[in-house]
Amino acid sequence: MADRKLHYKTYTAPAGGWGAAAATAKVLLEQSVVTKGSRALLAMNQPGGFKCSSCAFPDASCTKTFEFCENGAKALAHEATKFRVTRDFFARHSVAELMAQSDYWLEMQGRLTEPMRYDAASDHYVPVSWDEAFATIGRHLRGLDSPHRAEFYTSGRTPNEAAFLYSIFVREYGTNNFPDCSNMCHEPTSRGLPPAIGVGKGTVILDDFDHAQAIFVIGQNPGTNSPRMMTCLVEARKRGVPIVAVNPMPERALIRFTEPQDIAQMATFGSTPIASEFVHVKIGGDLALLKGMMRVLFEREAAGEAVLDHAFIAEHSEGFEALRDDVMAQDWDEIVAVSGISEEQIRRCAEIYIASNATIICYGMGLTQHQKGSQLLQQVANLLLLKGNYGKPGAGISPIRGHSNVQGDRTVGIDERPSEAYLDRVREVFGFDPPRAHGHHTVESVEAMLAGEAKVFIGLGGNFVRAVPDTERAYAAMAKLDLTVGIATKLNRGHLVHGKEALILPVIARSERIETADGEQFVTIEDSMSNVTASRGVLDPASPDLLPEVEIVCRMAMATLPESRVDWVRYIDDYGAIRDKIAEVYPAIYEGFSERIKAPQGFHLDIAPRRRAWLTPNGKANFLILPGLHVDAPVDEADMLRLATVRSHDQFNTTIYSYNDRYRGVRGGRMVLFVNAEDRAARGLEAGATVALETIASDGIARRVEGLTLIDYPMPRGAIAGYYPELNPLLPLDYYDRTSGCPAAKSIPVRIAV
Repeated sequence: MADRKLHYKTYTAPAGGWGAAAATAKVLLEQSVVTKGSRALLAMNQPGGFKCSSCAFPDASCTKTFEFCENGAKALAHEATKFRVTRDFFARHSVAELMAQSDYWLEMQGRLTEPMRYDAASDHYVPVSWDEAFATIGRHLRGLDSPHRAEFYTSGRTPNEAAFLYSIFVREYGTNNFPDCSNMCHEPTSRGLPPAIGVGKGTVILDDFDHAQAIFVIGQNPGTNSPRMMTCLVEARKRGVPIVAVNPMPERALIRFTEPQDIAQMATFGSTPIASEFVHVKIGGDLALLKGMMRVLFEREAAGEAVLDHAFIAEHSEGFEALRDDVMAQDWDEIVAVSGISEEQIRRCAEIYIASNATIICYGMGLTQHQKGSQLLQQVANLLLLKGNYGKPGAGISPIRGHSNVQGDRTVGIDERPSEAYLDRVREVFGFDPPRAHGHHTVESVEAMLAGEAKVFIGLGGNFVRAVPDTERAYAAMAKLDLTVGIATKLNRGHLVHGKEALILPVIARSERIETADGEQFVTIEDSMSNVTASRGVLDPASPDLLPEVEIVCRMAMATLPESRVDWVRYIDDYGAIRDKIAEVYPAIYEGFSERIKAPQGFHLDIAPRRRAWLTPNGKANFLILPGLHVDAPVDEADMLRLATVRSHDQFNTTIYSYNDRYRGVRGGRMVLFVNAEDRAARGLEAGATVALETIASDGIARRVEGLTLIDYPMPRGAIAGYYPELNPLLPLDYYDRTSGCPAAKSIPVRIAV
């Protein structure tokens, strides 16, 4: 890696288009799966095929021949790769040697092929039988003096069937310790929206984009993180719908986009301008922007204009007057200062909102990953409530989640704070009394490891140790454990930072067929708009020694709970029986699951606000107050900058596909800092200089990342950005939203050091 050279050149071409087509062809070639991968792509997101393991954006009508995007193609190519990590690979490389390699290098080694256990004497992973692996897990879990000493992590790739059984297994074992990837991204959605609108999900379906009269995209980069969404935005702009993009970083896809499936546009090298209004908000300035917009609405009302939906507010909501008083108490000068947006532009955005009778507000982690992220989302809900933008075509709130089934996992029971009603249903359906005490979210699980309270960690997918904050402390926490178990398709850092004993258990991938004694099985996925669809793999498994996630969960349960009341043996072979149990536990939304899933397009789960029904304690939608204008604690240091950690275009979560970030113009490296040129010059630094970043924190722990190259980028003053997970060491474990437990990764106080 030493011979790589970092290059930066401003990217001026449209996003998508021939660049995306070339990138798709390149990754299929790199992974040596041109023929196999091309065939599989034709089955991805199609009826009878499998669901993309990348983002959770819904499929369209499934009438397109190509229902995939560039990043979905990358995910498939890396999953279908010809490269293999075998027992010979582990014999050649000690864990210490593997730790010295980059995340990209680990990813490129290919698919895991058989279960492995860590041998401390040789510092190598060695083969282990499946029976012995499950016996090891059972021995450790049965040997704990409390079930609360185990942590059970779930990745958003896990399908509904495996996640549901995992939740039942762990609760029969006796704990609600479910650290989950949702904890690190959209947990503010799950915790912040229910008090406001009665559900911790979005209220928009794909058809709403066809009826919207205005679309706001806040704190989200769809061109990289959910590229299939771009089709919706392109079609909206062609209809003349205003699209307001709010972001500290101008993202190329929200400026101009070429749809790869538009033959005429591709042939003429054409493109579509996307954002009709780009709002270059400061990091942490979204609350001030939202309150500024709401203030314009209230000012217009005070002047005698009817711009609010008073009938909706009177019938469906409570708290209106308190919200109006809070918003009108905000000073325009402070709104402008905190948001970084001129009063003129805020008023312009408000006018777009006022003129629309059907508005969608989409958001991503630019809103959720703040110290008051949950309450910030409530202000988004407030803005929509003021004009009755729920329960009508073309309107609603739309969190754009990342991982393919992260929302589904939460729906079927992966929740460290389960409701009493859910626990009662589990007891009635399965015949055991599940634990009632709340368990650990991600941050709390790491804290329990550091304190020596946690002893066992089981990761159902994902790369936990690389995704969590405070990397050095997280590494130390994992090393204290007695047993770590990584259930995965590919080798990652989480397998190398391990406990005293460690297992790697390889699984059948989303794109691969699942065969059991009862025949071919399929799994189900819930996308970010609450559509549940079937997923049937079409490729042969990468190795005969892989097991499906469902079987791994069942056999862990059988090894741990010899007196279990659950029919684990049946569920190994019959996934329909699992879906029947899901329907029993969740009759209100999953009744008739096994029949409804036979529809080619699946079915949509009931989302009460779409019916203007509110599952809140008072039966109303609630205007909720967040006093002031700040979503992160102010820091009293003149040189402080707010760091947002972001993903590159060649990346999905912790998976690194290359060292390039095409749309931001970076090639050959990831250790970069995007910085405002005036902020750089004020510190006496040259563009291209190599610097370090230090966290500003009061906990006495020094956090520093070195070797970062400064790149001038159109960031607001006081804001910088760099790549995740490389900059996770700068994010303190204790720096998170107290309502949801979500780390505040989009607003880390730092200083530049040399």
